[in-house]
Amino acid sequence: MLRIKRVPTILSNYQKEEAEDGGATRGCGRNCLRNCCITGAKLPLYAFPKSNKKVDSCDKIEFPFSFLDSLLLGEVIPGEHGFVAQLNEGRHLKKRPTEFQVDKVLQPFDENKFNFTKVGQEEVLFQFEASEDNEVSFHPNASVDLGKSPSVVAINVSPIEYGHVLLIPRILERLPQRIDHESLLLALYMAREAASPHFRLGYNSLGAFATINHLHFQAYYLAVPFPIEKAPTRKISEFNGGVLISEIFNYPVKGLVFEGGNSLEDLSNVVADSCICLQNNNIPYNCYAEKQALGEVSPEVLDTQVNPAVWEISGHMVLKRKEDYEWASEEKAWRLLAEVSLSEERFHEVITIIFDAISCGVNEKKLVADDHQDIDQVGGVNNGPNADAAVVPGKQECLVQY
Repeated sequence: MLRIKRVPTILSNYQKEEAEDGGATRGCGRNCLRNCCITGAKLPLYAFPKSNKKVDSCDKIEFPFSFLDSLLLGEVIPGEHGFVAQLNEGRHLKKRPTEFQVDKVLQPFDENKFNFTKVGQEEVLFQFEASEDNEVSFHPNASVDLGKSPSVVAINVSPIEYGHVLLIPRILERLPQRIDHESLLLALYMAREAASPHFRLGYNSLGAFATINHLHFQAYYLAVPFPIEKAPTRKISEFNGGVLISEIFNYPVKGLVFEGGNSLEDLSNVVADSCICLQNNNIPYNCYAEKQALGEVSPEVLDTQVNPAVWEISGHMVLKRKEDYEWASEEKAWRLLAEVSLSEERFHEVITIIFDAISCGVNEKKLVADDHQDIDQVGGVNNGPNADAAVVPGKQECLVQY
């Protein structure tokens, strides 16, 4: 395994305030994605088939592994759960600072603060939209349709893994960081098009370490399974459309797993309804920031400077200090993540709020662990032939973590 202890971080030349630049030659001079520069621009376009059919199983497909395995920017911590530790010194110093309140999940978009329309067009890899003929196609030099606001895939200038990108839905609409049905479905289409068990796609809400209040998802490739993907689950309910909802256990962070569905849209709708419910109740998608503000986080954890966002909660520990990396252990990773999670009582309160919102009609007794539960009622988030996959065809799954 290639062991890389230092991952250089760069700051985009286009992530600066306008006052810092001068000498514009076209528009604002930065070739950005705002009206001053985007008119008449051409960007690559990936058009995907927008099919509502259930995704066929690909359990028998074998994906190449050796290439990505050689690119793992860290190492797997010995132990039962397989937490991944990576040293990324300086990333927290070079990332843009958070420019909004951390105690409110829903906040209005602010044009005066950094947003993705200010990045350069050269940071955009391609536009991503549904095809008109329900076929996959790629156009290397497509016009930007300003009338319908393109969704784009852009590079992440502070990457933590191979192929780290951002999906920015309907970028010119300047949407704040909040889940909606259309955008979540777009993200799941992106995961489907990647068609790889090593492709991971995640989202951080405001108050849960999203640092930019402009709607975006993150994605990258990781050659090893996330520990949370291997965690056992306990079935809670089956929702309309064939979506199964389960609870994660024997893992330091509590969460729900949504899987299956008669179509990708069925799965997306249930997850989106749940996330919208959390947003409307001002519940971050993890509670670390709230606990930190209340002084409930231990000084030892604060000293690590680790922000347990979606990747860390999943078990990919991006560490900021050399000593934390060199002395990383499963026990320490577990203890850090346990600080993030809701209490058992609060977790079940949140489940009740979600189920009331999505009308699951779940009997409260189903939310209580049964020590005598049959073994076939308990499984892993991704057990079976595709145990590495986060979202893959035939194993449609989403995690909502607290």
